[in-house]
Amino acid sequence: MQMARQRMFAKIKEADVVITNPTRLAVAVKYDPAAMGAPKVVAKGARLIAERIKKLAGEHNVPIVENKPLARALFKSVPVDREIPAKLYQAVAEVLAYVYQLNRRKTGAYTAAGSAA
Repeated sequence: MQMARQRMFAKIKEADVVITNPTRLAVAVKYDPAAMGAPKVVAKGARLIAERIKKLAGEHNVPIVENKPLARALFKSVPVDREIPAKLYQAVAEVLAYVYQLNRRKTGAYTAAGSAA
């Protein structure tokens, strides 16, 4: 079990976002449209494991987004290394769009006025 947890922790650096219920749950999600049919949960945990996921996300500059209902739904219904179900596509897509927008702004893909460079 410890080895499986270590493998899960190692995947956090590849995540696009960690979605949290700020104090109890953390779910790391990755999406590569060229290689995946849908976003995938790469790590998840509660309490101490959630804290470790958030800490590792911070160390690897993976954005952390608080969304209590989505964190609960992902935690409850999606095993690690599985794609999210269709009923959660819209909510996850909104979070990923937000994160991608933040990343574009950080890397200078937008001008100061907010339009594409």
